[in-house]
Amino acid sequence: MTDDAAALVARARDGDRVAIAKLLTMVEVGGERARAAIAATAPHTGNAWTVGITGAPGAGKSTLTDALVKQLRACDIEVGVLAVDPTSPFSGGAILGDRVRMQDHSTDPGVFIRSMATRGHLGGLALATPLAVRVLDAAKKQWVLIETVGVGQVEVEIAGHADSTVVVVNPGWGDGVQAAKAGLLEVADVFVVNKADRPGARETRRDLDGMLDLGGLDEHQWRPPIVETVATEGTGVAELRDALRAHRDFLEAHDLVDARRRTRVRDELRAIVAEQLRERAAALGSGAKFDALVDRVAARELDPFAAASELLA
Repeated sequence: MTDDAAALVARARDGDRVAIAKLLTMVEVGGERARAAIAATAPHTGNAWTVGITGAPGAGKSTLTDALVKQLRACDIEVGVLAVDPTSPFSGGAILGDRVRMQDHSTDPGVFIRSMATRGHLGGLALATPLAVRVLDAAKKQWVLIETVGVGQVEVEIAGHADSTVVVVNPGWGDGVQAAKAGLLEVADVFVVNKADRPGARETRRDLDGMLDLGGLDEHQWRPPIVETVATEGTGVAELRDALRAHRDFLEAHDLVDARRRTRVRDELRAIVAEQLRERAAALGSGAKFDALVDRVAARELDPFAAASELLA
């Protein structure tokens, strides 16, 4: 397999799964190869609709994602899935729990699933996730689903990486005050009450409705619908697909898509600049010159700020 990014993108656009996998590896590893991959994909992006699926651990995000993929494929939509898994303490890679749950799609050429490790990133998303979305977009995946790792009440960072954000909760998850505290109103474009066959589903829906009423949304704003699902049985997943389509239609009708994506690009650019500065700081914080400055600060010949300024100069 070639290492030429342009050649890999051309093959990926023709459906070569090995080329897609290699491009994703390049952006995960980072460095010059990642930059070459992103440069090659850039002219072919901007077409995929990205959906973030988030929620607390055990809410059923993986099973729901699997069921949603089936619904999209029934409509002949090509799908990419980025399953952001916890980092393995042994290998440093993804644990692959989500990909194990989605084995039914392994032979479907219209579905590409990639597990990505968080690598200690606490927001529920790997730093390379936005770059991976660009690869799948360039590979002609019409919808890209990003399933986050459960790291708390809700991973609000997902809203900055997706066109539509699905927040998954379970019956008995919490009252309206808890929902407001978790920041759900600002994050969710669609609420899903999964495992809706369990006691408490009606009360959870009522609490979410009450929270939305308190939000003071007017007729010109999108009011997140609440969809009840039983993902293990596929119940309600078609309604979730339709709700996502309705949200997309709303954003397009109100010319909000470009504004959302511009905000996303701005945040992505800031993250890339911060990462490059972090790499520069790591390089400056080593070597003979650094050690000499440490000795001078330790001997109280120089204050720490003056030493830092000398390094940066």
